[in-house]
Formats: sequence, C-alpha cells, structure tokens
Amino acid sequence: MKISQKGLYALQALMMLTRRYSQGAIRIRDIAYEESLPEKFLELILLELKNARIVESARGAKGGYQLRRPPDEIRLSEIIRLVDGPLAPFGDAEQLRGLITRDADHRALYQVFLDVRDAAAKILENTTLADLMTKPVAGPARRNSKKKGEASVVPLIIHAGGKEGHD
Repeated sequence: MKISQKGLYALQALMMLTRRYSQGAIRIRDIAYEESLPEKFLELILLELKNARIVESARGAKGGYQLRRPPDEIRLSEIIRLVDGPLAPFGDAEQLRGLITRDADHRALYQVFLDVRDAAAKILENTTLADLMTKPVAGPARRNSKKKGEASVVPLIIHAGGKEGHD
C-alpha cells in the first residue's frame, strides 16, 4: 500500500474540515494556509472529494467546502481508495486470492501480501475522521512548530517488495 502526496493532502484537508465541522463552509485558501498545502492542487483534490460526495461546496462570500456527512461516518479506507486506489500491495484482494489459488510455488508470499492488505484495510475501515480527532498521539506535539512553507507531512510508504523508494 502506498499513500501518495495527494492522498496525504486530501487527509489533511479533511482533518481540518473535521476540526471545523460545526463552523460551516471553509474557503480553500483558508484550508491551504492552515494546513500549508498548495492551493491549486488542493482545489483539484476537493473537487474529486466533492464528486465522491465526501465534501460539498457552498458559493458566495461565505462559500467554501465542508464535510457532506458527519466525521464519524467518513472512513479513512473510503478516502484512500478514492484518491490512491486499492489497499493491496498490488492489484486488489481478489487478485491476490486468485494468485494464492493458482500459484502454488508462491502461495505463502501472496498470502503474506493478502494478510498485510487485510490488516491495513481493517484499521482504515475502522477509523473515521472523527476518530482522528480523539486518538492519542505518541511523542511530543509538534503541530504548531512548523514554519510557513515547511512540509507538514511525512510520506508513508509500505512497499510490497523491491527496493525502498521504487514503485
């Protein structure tokens, strides 16, 4: 499973909309500024989330984006699958099950990939945006220590095989 930069931006924006859920629509430039995200890229991400009915937009002076559903009804698995595709190391769960059945020599390897996919899916399917607001975080809080323009995400890459840094 690989979470892209786009996926991280989408999750960050949705977390911000979750924190400000009761405040109504938030302007793109405010989301971009508060989360240190590129505004033009964020616009495309929010449009994709709108088309998937995760957020909705409001026009006018008080316009912007807001969550379409309550944060406790939006699962991380839904967002990641939308933005980054399947959760399996390659293909999808059905493809892996087929490989397990057909390729006896590598069955154990494909089973490990399926187990990784299933474990990640279980966590992501059982975690909502609301959960992210209440989950304890290990280590010191560094949210407010970043400087303007400094990256606010660390890429999360889980490779199924091969060398680090290659797809």
